[in-house]
Amino acid sequence: MLTVHKMHFSIFLLLWGWVLCTECRAHRQGKEIHEVYKKGSRPQRQRRETHGEVRKQGSPILKRSPDITKSPVTKSEQLLRIDDHDFSMRPGFGGPAIPVGVDVQVESLDSISEVDMATVTQTCFLQDFTMTLYLRHYWKDERLSFPSTNNQSMTFDGRLVKKIWVPDMFFVHSKRSFIHDTTTDNVMLRVQPDGKVLYSLRVTVTAMCNMDFSRFPLDTQTCSLEIESYAYTEDDLMLYWKNGNDSLKTDERISLSQFLIQEFHTTAKLAFYSSTGWYNRLYINFTLRRHIFFFLLQTYFPATLMVMLSWVSFWIDRRAVPARVPLGITTVLTMSTIITGVNASMPRVSYIKAVDIYLWVSFVFVFLSVLEYAAVNYLTTVQERKERKLRDKLPCACSLPQPRPMMMDGSYNDGDVSELGHYVSENGDKQDRMMVQLALGSERGSGRRKNQRYVSMRIDTHAIDKYSRIIFPGAYILFNLIYWSIFS
Repeated sequence: MLTVHKMHFSIFLLLWGWVLCTECRAHRQGKEIHEVYKKGSRPQRQRRETHGEVRKQGSPILKRSPDITKSPVTKSEQLLRIDDHDFSMRPGFGGPAIPVGVDVQVESLDSISEVDMATVTQTCFLQDFTMTLYLRHYWKDERLSFPSTNNQSMTFDGRLVKKIWVPDMFFVHSKRSFIHDTTTDNVMLRVQPDGKVLYSLRVTVTAMCNMDFSRFPLDTQTCSLEIESYAYTEDDLMLYWKNGNDSLKTDERISLSQFLIQEFHTTAKLAFYSSTGWYNRLYINFTLRRHIFFFLLQTYFPATLMVMLSWVSFWIDRRAVPARVPLGITTVLTMSTIITGVNASMPRVSYIKAVDIYLWVSFVFVFLSVLEYAAVNYLTTVQERKERKLRDKLPCACSLPQPRPMMMDGSYNDGDVSELGHYVSENGDKQDRMMVQLALGSERGSGRRKNQRYVSMRIDTHAIDKYSRIIFPGAYILFNLIYWSIFS
């Protein structure tokens, strides 16, 4: 039994020794392979490094010297030491006012409407306009200075803007405004190593403009977009145009359907609030001149044609009542329609506009042409009554031809000639003047001698029409000369 145990113990020792030898041999072989790999890979690594140096030499972008601002170890907020300062206070708090320069690039100007307005005074109305612009601010904040070996600036997006101090600008008299946020907030912050800051954002503003329509549609309007600090008075923040009038840039493609943009210019003033004090305010002024061609086609030409059409009745026979009366009524109704259409597209102002003067004077000319025919018809009727009375007073009315009954249109029978009365026509044309010669008999003395006396009475019924053919066009031409010389 003891022999068997000894035998088993010997076998266990042999196995244990064999395992230990195997592990030592494997460990020794691994070290040799690793050394061989290191020796064999060193030339390859050198070749790769050499090849990388060649690539760096061939690429000018990779020739830049290393900069601490590009170090992946240092974060931008740590580099700017944002956590070390209180950015709720303006730079240089307690000292002089910090200067903040501004420049603007106008991208678009549109959405001008004359209808939706609110009255400000008796002569001015508020009109909305929408402007999209790039608003840039320049100032220096030494708290944001950082070390740099090549004086390169750092550029950030809107996420850092919320952690530092920026000017609190707002648009005076604006109704709506927003910063574009597609695809991200259109905000840019650029910081120089010495602490100079450029803050740019893209904004769309809908503001109000005071407009005077007393010369509409021959008017020229001046509107302005006003920029001001909301919290900081002139003692804390000095707002100014960075490059004077050159601080305002515009896109050459800006155009409006009803207006011609004549000029953009900048101004700066001080605004006073009784409760807070004086503030610097910047103005973006632009002058608009209205296009007149649209209104010439839609308003002035139709009105002028209606007035000229009313003059046609002066050349129509006064006896053609069905022709002259509808012509006058049609022109009057057409002028009323034109006036109504123009006023429907305009604000209900409490004063007279230039277009109102032209349309109402034209309406008066058309209305007077109707009254002119009424006067002609009335005088013709009076003339015929007098003529009948004279014929009734003749001593021998039995020998005179009986006149035809007087019609409502005032018609005459041209061509009846008798011994005692006849009509005389000038130049053989239709009668402009009618001479009624009446023979009156009288008896004198015992011989009862009859002497004939001819009494002439001139009745001029066409004088009003003849004078109207000259007076109406002449007066309307004179009115146009005065109107366009004043308002154009």
